[in-house]
Order: sequence, then C-alpha cells, then structure tokens
Amino acid sequence: MKKQIKKEKKVVRGMPTAVVISILIHAGLFLLAGMFVVFTVVKQKEVEFAPPKAVERPKMKLKKPKVRVKKSTKPKPTTRIVTRVQKASMPDIQLPEMSGMSEGLGGGIGGFDLMPDLEKVTIFGGGQTIGNDFVGTFYDFKRDRKGNFVSTDTWEFSDKLLRFIKGGWKTSDLARYYRSPKKLYATCFMIPPILSSLGPKAFGEDTGGWTWMALYKGKLVYPEDIKFRFWGFGDDILVVRVDEKVVLNGCWHKDGVPSRITLRWHSTSSDDARYYYGNNKARVGDWIELKAGVPVDMEVMVGEVPGGIFSSMLTVQVDGVDYPKNRQNCPILPMFATTEPSRDLQDIIYASLIQNEASVTNGPIFRDYKVPARTNTVAEVAVVESPPAASAEEEKTHLWTRTDGKRFEAEFVSVIGDKAVFKSLKGKTVKVPMDRISAEDRAYMEMLDPPQFSIDFIKLSDNQASRYESSPFSLYPPPRVNDFTFGAKLKKRSAGEYNHELTVEYFAIGKEMIGNKYVLLDRQSSTFVPTKENGWSHSFKGEPVEMIEYVNFDDEVRGVRPDGNMVVVTDERGKVIQHSASKSWLWTHIDNLKKLPVGAYMDKTCTRAYPTSPKPAKW
Repeated sequence: MKKQIKKEKKVVRGMPTAVVISILIHAGLFLLAGMFVVFTVVKQKEVEFAPPKAVERPKMKLKKPKVRVKKSTKPKPTTRIVTRVQKASMPDIQLPEMSGMSEGLGGGIGGFDLMPDLEKVTIFGGGQTIGNDFVGTFYDFKRDRKGNFVSTDTWEFSDKLLRFIKGGWKTSDLARYYRSPKKLYATCFMIPPILSSLGPKAFGEDTGGWTWMALYKGKLVYPEDIKFRFWGFGDDILVVRVDEKVVLNGCWHKDGVPSRITLRWHSTSSDDARYYYGNNKARVGDWIELKAGVPVDMEVMVGEVPGGIFSSMLTVQVDGVDYPKNRQNCPILPMFATTEPSRDLQDIIYASLIQNEASVTNGPIFRDYKVPARTNTVAEVAVVESPPAASAEEEKTHLWTRTDGKRFEAEFVSVIGDKAVFKSLKGKTVKVPMDRISAEDRAYMEMLDPPQFSIDFIKLSDNQASRYESSPFSLYPPPRVNDFTFGAKLKKRSAGEYNHELTVEYFAIGKEMIGNKYVLLDRQSSTFVPTKENGWSHSFKGEPVEMIEYVNFDDEVRGVRPDGNMVVVTDERGKVIQHSASKSWLWTHIDNLKKLPVGAYMDKTCTRAYPTSPKPAKW
C-alpha cells in the first residue's frame, strides 16, 4: 500500500508526457480560435440595405365627371369697390450722411422709387434716365418728412437753404423735410418764367408753389478739352456746384447783390448782372476747364421762395466762341444740355422763352462721346404713283349677281321698299326685289348707301382752381384751371338698315393766347354699328385735359384755350362717309392733322410748328 501511494504522488508532481502534449494541443487550438475570431471581425463586410420589392397596387379607371350646366346661366354682376388709400409717409428716422453710396439706391420712401411715367415729358425732366442726365429730388419745406404741414416763412426757408449750402450740400441735413419719392431726370435746365406750382406738379406733388427746392445731381463731362462758364438766373433759386465748389450763384438779386442766398461768391465778369434772362439779369459764373472724357461731380439747386412765377435758366459760354447778339447786345448763348432736346421738350421751352434771350439748340452737348457729323446727301427715291381713286359713279356701277346665278351690270340708285333700283348701261330704270339679289351684293349695297348722322361735339368743363393753391406770400392772382373733356355724339337720321361697323374720330383743337398757333388738344376714336338696340346712336369721350391760364411777370396772360373741333366717320373700307368741322382748314388738311401727336403745335395747314415765344418786356 505504501508503494502505491508514493506512485500517485509522483504522478501529480511530474505529469506524464501525454498530459502535457494534450494541454499544448488544446492551448494551440484556443489560440487559433482566437485568431480566427479577430480575423473574421476585422474583415467582415458592412451589411448593404436592399429595398423591398415594389408592391403592385390595383389600378382604377378614372371617369370624367359629368356636370350639368344650364345654358341660360349668366355670371353675376361684379361690384366695384372704391377705397381711399392713404399715402405712405416716410418713417421718422434720421439717417447720417453716407458717402460712396449711389443716390438712386436710397431714393424714395424706404429706398424705393415710384414707378415713373416713362412717356411724360416736363420742363423739369422726364421719367426715364438716359444715363448722362441729372437726377432730381424734390423737397417741400412747408411739410415735415411725414407730409404734415408746418409753418415756414420765406426768410426762414432761405436761411435753411443757405445753411445747407454752407454745410457741404449734405442731404442728411434735409431729412426733417418732406422728400418726394418720385425722381425726374433732367438733360437741361432751361425753365423760362412759368407758374411756380408747375414745379411740384412735375414731381407728382399736390402742394403749393412756394418754399420748395429741387436738387439735381449728375456728372459733368465732355469728349474734348474745353474751357467754358455758365450764365444763368433763377427766380428765386439757382445755385450750381462743380467738383464741390460753387461756380454760379444765380439766385434772385438786385443789381448783382443777392437778396436771398448770400454766398461768398462773386463774379469776375464785366457782363455779370448786365443782361436780362426772364424777369431779372443773368449772373456770369466762374471759368471751368474739363479734360477730355474726365467726369466731375455737378449739382444744380433750383427752387421757389414766395410762389407766383418761377424760372431757372442755365446757359453755356465756351471760351473763344463768338455768339450772335440780341437787341440788348447780350450774346445769345445755348442752353446747357447733356443730349439733343426732343421736339416735345423744345415746344415746352419755346412756349415761355422770351425771343432771342437764349438758344435751345446749336450748343455743346456735355457727354463723353461724339456723334458723327451727318451728311447733306439726299438719296434718290423712286416715286410710285398711286392709282386714281374710284369715283362714286364707278363704285355704284357694279356687276351684280342674283340668287339664281345670273349677273347683270348696272348702276345702283337706291332701295325703295323691298326693291333695289338700278340704272342700266342704256339708261333704263330697273327694279329688282331685294330677296333675289345675292347676300354679298346686298351687303355691298348697304356700303354704297351709308346712313347719315346728326353730329354733336362734346366739350365738358370742370373748374379745378383749388388744385393750385394760392401762395400767401405772392401778389400774383391764382391761375385759372379747368379740366376739359372732349368727345362726340352721333344720332342716325336716315332710314334703312346698315349692319356694318363704323369708326368715329374726333379732334379737339386749342389756340395759344399770345400767338396764332394751334394745338392738338386731344384725339380719340371709337367703333360701333348703328342698331335699334343702341338707339341708332353712339357717343364717347376721352380723358380730362388740364388747361391752365395765368398772368406772367409781364402782366400777359399765358395758356391755351379750346378753339375748334372735327369729327370724321369712316366705314369698314376706310372711306369717309361723313365729317363735321368747325374750321374748314381742318378738313382740308386732314392728312397732315392725323400725323401730329397730341400736344403738338401747328399752323393752319396742320403742319407742326413751334409755339409763339413771348416778346421782351424788360428790354
């Protein structure tokens, strides 16, 4: 027994070889298994998402719904609702002056300008820019920035303008006063003596014509080196600044001594305050030298103090150029301009510009490019003679077709009852029942026998004197203002059917009060078919035309008054079937009249002409 126990102890201590080998084998297997697990974890790919297969949905056939609509159903009449909308006022916020920012970006209320009337041409500028014009902003010093009326007398207004000029022309200094959101783009500053209320009106403002100012900003540039100076006068305000320096103080003065805007500026010319521009003498500015194509900043301030009559005339004298002279020995200088004035603008200026005080054309155009000189060569044009117009007899002689297809040539005479009367080529009278004549020829008969109308010309007048508020500081009487509405009324006075469209045109004519020229005030047209439903009559009219009469500084009444009319009726062929004219020369020259735009001046041949300029009253 003892030997056996000892043997067991040996086994525990030393372990047999087989046991050791078994342990090593298992340890190796565990190591391999661990390596396999780690290897498979690292190399395992990410699971990719596979979208489920689309499920087929049962398709349904859609049927178009059927809705029964009554044929007699009529739309309900709409009701027009008219509301009064208050004008937006500018917020009561004062912004500091910002340099380097375009004026156009901050214009108007809240940084936005009103939509301009692109076709509107005024003596203060137009509604569309051409790029090299001056942008005008209107300020009303008798209203605050919200548009509320505030008390401002004339001397206080002048002092505010003077402080603005001396303060460096910073528009932030004007923030407390009303600024119109509408901009105007001026290419010249030739405003002869006119009614001062026309200034605010040009900017769309319904306000009195006193204590207002318009500030224009732009670039002064010329395609060549040039030396020149401005001549000018303003009733009451005209100040010009070039490159931040005042070069002309053309404000109201007495013998060259300013009575409103007293700046430290004095003219060095012997011609200063010597010759009349309008109702006072022109001031002569400083010499200016421009380098070719190099623009400089330029600002022009115009304004009115007490109201009544306003003017702002700016001309150019180029060094070394000889100009023609008028009776007062004053050189007739061209107006300052950045483009050629349109014919409409020329008419507006000439209507108030005193003869030979200034020239509207033939002056330098201040822009950075030249226009090639036009040649006087006239290209030959082949003259194509128009065929002679068919006479009334030829029109009535026609190859007529009956309903049975037979044709006959005869002259149409008239329709009596249910029969058409013809005269054959041999002079024999033939009567044919109307129902035996083809539909086309029955229609042709109606065209040959148009109806006759009684024609009346409509002229309605609505007094609008309150539209132009009288100034409490002016001795001038208030203007006479009327809105005239023109139109025509026709009433059929002959028997017989006429199922064809007619065109009616009316022409309203005015006459200037200081000359012998006429004006096309309005022109409208309308079409209608005379039927029993419209009472065999037709009437129509245009929009109101504002007409102003006022007394100028020379005690002469200016303006245009209604003076004539004409109505023309044409058929579908364009043939005139009837006309009525208050002046025979209107009908005689109808072809010329139709070529004129509304507002154009003309002579008695209906050829466009310039308005009659006022005669000198001071010299």
